[in-house]
Amino acid sequence: MDARKTAEAHLEAWRAGDAEAVAATAGTYTDPDCPGPLSGEALAAHAAATLARFRNLSFQVDLVTGDGDAAAVSWRLVADHREAYLGMPATGGTVTVSGLDLVTADAGGTHVRRVFDRLAVAEALGYTARFVPASDETREFGVSARAAGGRTERPGALVLTWLEVRDDAESADVDLLSVEIVKSLRASRGFLGATTFDVGGRKFTLSAFDRPESLRAVHARPHQRAMRRFFKGGLCTRVHTSVWYPATVRDYARCPGCAQVVTAGTGAACECGWIPEDASTL
Repeated sequence: MDARKTAEAHLEAWRAGDAEAVAATAGTYTDPDCPGPLSGEALAAHAAATLARFRNLSFQVDLVTGDGDAAAVSWRLVADHREAYLGMPATGGTVTVSGLDLVTADAGGTHVRRVFDRLAVAEALGYTARFVPASDETREFGVSARAAGGRTERPGALVLTWLEVRDDAESADVDLLSVEIVKSLRASRGFLGATTFDVGGRKFTLSAFDRPESLRAVHARPHQRAMRRFFKGGLCTRVHTSVWYPATVRDYARCPGCAQVVTAGTGAACECGWIPEDASTL
């Protein structure tokens, strides 16, 4: 087997969007998204999934070096992001990333090792990486986001929901539904804000409303669509929803001048006369 010719044929299979040809031109294959070396049907399935996420692939070869035993192809990829990747919902945008294919040939066949920077892919899609441990002895870690409504009055009701997801693709699907729900809530009068946070396999949302009567806004069409996806569409494995009414609400602020702590929202002032402004609820 000629490693250099194999490298060119393998890259051409990706260009053509042919998952079967990708598998046929590599005895084994690895890349940063693989659990380990793949071959045959497993490689064809991996290639098909990649081609579904990133469509209209355009590989531009910068340099090809090597001989019959080993070859390296430096390339630049431009593709359309059409399905979830690493938990990132499909952006519909175009991603550009550089990488390298290392191809070797031996008695066992040809082996392709593709190298690229997944962080560069995420950044090209508009995401910023944050590194947190999965867990320690007492805690699980995750990520969070905030959607402020711009109002600062004290909440009269809180809605807590969480959903259990199976994988990154389902997580991205839930994120898209969550965005539409929050957009609809921001158009309602009683919505104060929402915070979302992902921990382990659960995705939480905590929403604040000015009074219990305003909770009717939750039942707008985006939320109804999400509920149908759960009950009839097979989305997620478990859902929790609950309503909470505050028994006690306290808000404290420290004066930037004298450092005295003042109870906010009451009109109270510190010794130097500073009165804290109300802060957004969530």
